[in-house]
Amino acid sequence: MLAPSPDMAPVEMCLVSAPGKVILHGEHAVVHGKAALAVSLNLRTYLRLQLTSAAEVSISLPNIDTFLSWDISALEQLLSHCKVECRNSTELDTELVRKLREFTAIADGATDTSSLAVLTFLYIYLCVFAHSEVLPSLKVCVWSQLPTGAGLGSSAAYSVCVSAALLTASGTISFPLSKNQHTARWSEQELELINNWAFQGEKIIHGNPSGVDNAVGTWGGFLRYHAGKMTPLSRVPMLRILLTNTKVPRSTKLLVSRVKDRIKQYPSVMMPVLESVDAVSQICESTLVEMAIEGASDKHYSTLEDLIDINQHHLNVMGVGHTSLNKLCQVTLAHSLHSKLTGAGGGGCAVTLLTPKIDELVVQEVMEELKQIGFDCWETSIGAPGVWMHSPTSLKHDILEILTKY
Repeated sequence: MLAPSPDMAPVEMCLVSAPGKVILHGEHAVVHGKAALAVSLNLRTYLRLQLTSAAEVSISLPNIDTFLSWDISALEQLLSHCKVECRNSTELDTELVRKLREFTAIADGATDTSSLAVLTFLYIYLCVFAHSEVLPSLKVCVWSQLPTGAGLGSSAAYSVCVSAALLTASGTISFPLSKNQHTARWSEQELELINNWAFQGEKIIHGNPSGVDNAVGTWGGFLRYHAGKMTPLSRVPMLRILLTNTKVPRSTKLLVSRVKDRIKQYPSVMMPVLESVDAVSQICESTLVEMAIEGASDKHYSTLEDLIDINQHHLNVMGVGHTSLNKLCQVTLAHSLHSKLTGAGGGGCAVTLLTPKIDELVVQEVMEELKQIGFDCWETSIGAPGVWMHSPTSLKHDILEILTKY
């Protein structure tokens, strides 16, 4: 594990961002031992950290109307509860989490977004600075383009940003941005450490996460997940998509159980469906690799569109479709665009592939139709870079304005 280095001075201010994630293929089948393709979504979470002399730590989360601060002296008293695990990026100190719940008056079992975000921030803050003689005063503001609770990796993007910023501020990892750079990445070893701490944050938020979301947030790009093993895909293209949120709430636990029950009831029907989904993931992976090596062709995009249609039908057969998703697919197909649900299904979100030859007027028309139905819709891309450090000049004015306002 990396520790604060005398060659790495603490920094006064840093700006970082991390992407969300979508499952391109393999959702639900991955629970039954098949491969899934997870991919970074270029809707990002942004964090600004500023060291201060206020003798307090404050965090602003304007997306969820959370604005809190704590006296440094009160936080320092919690360090006595830090065990060996507290200083270890690969093991969660459950006793410290319990003490933080008492300190913040967050009830045991509370699952609201604000409470879990606060616990994650304070936990990583105390652990990262546990080596320090004194805890630093700092202000943190986090703002996200990602909706919460939509299966788009918003909590992981948050945990990755918090980890990267606090590790940088402590001098545990480098400040990778040189004078004339707009964005920069950390070394592979430093990214591993960011990912490890982000995974501890995900454990606080989700209990028993797979680690996929924080890995995608850290490294970006495409990642194959199979039987607990994650394999990044190298040299893959970025793809333009529409991301649509039907805003229909759903229970992932209930939907996973529904698929399991259907497999149990109709094994001779459902097992071949799972095998077919696995084949879709494999063909998609090989197609993406070809696109990166040979250059994207119409044939490649046609294959990706076919796979999207096939997998959407598979997911309906599994019982995780929804009338809202059917409507979405009908709207996009009327404009020769191909869509599938992403994540748990039963509502939630869907992705629509945009080919290079698509008329921009068609894209705007489709987005408008989807919004008229009551859906939220964004044009974005998948395969985006992972966690980044930014210079202030690299951020759009409206994002920087939010981060510096609080």
